[in-house]
Amino acid sequence: MRLNVSVTLIGLTGGIAAGKSTVAERFREHGAYVLDADQQARDVVAPGSPALEGIRARFGEDVVDADGRLDRAKLGSIVFAEEGARSDLEAITHPAIRDLTEERIAEIRQRDPDAVVVYDVPLLVEANVQLPFAAVVVVHAAAAERLRRLVELRGMSREEAERRIGSQATDEERLAIADYVVDADGSLDATIRDADRVWRELTART
Repeated sequence: MRLNVSVTLIGLTGGIAAGKSTVAERFREHGAYVLDADQQARDVVAPGSPALEGIRARFGEDVVDADGRLDRAKLGSIVFAEEGARSDLEAITHPAIRDLTEERIAEIRQRDPDAVVVYDVPLLVEANVQLPFAAVVVVHAAAAERLRRLVELRGMSREEAERRIGSQATDEERLAIADYVVDADGSLDATIRDADRVWRELTART
């Protein structure tokens, strides 16, 4: 199935603790259909799915538990330790995620031909997501502010927070692909106001 590009498709991304979930929810309140890439990734490896069987074949029986579910901890230990394992995993999961995304966007279009679909993709830059986005929205908060939020609000150690931030694309790499930027460096209210501004601009464009 190929995506019908008459659907207005918006890519939404941002670094960890930038406030992307807040913006996604605000867009939903404005009437957008929000698809969560992380949820898609979980759905494609549901018990009995072709992707899960592909993972089992590549990584062994131990990565599937007694209930037929993916054991993410065991898979992760292999992927982080074995050279080339991550690429092999992505070769299995990325096509499945894309197919599921296209299927769900087509379902939305059938119900609502004028839909605005927001695809919430934390790793849009890193995964090099290739979809016909009408625009890409980046939720931006500086790395120092995101570090503070991870430590003070999520209770993460500074070392773990720095590792998480460092494993993602840089602020500059994300901003380079942005058509619109939501400033999320300040308060929650300020972030929502800026999300509203971007939504007005998006819907005026579409």
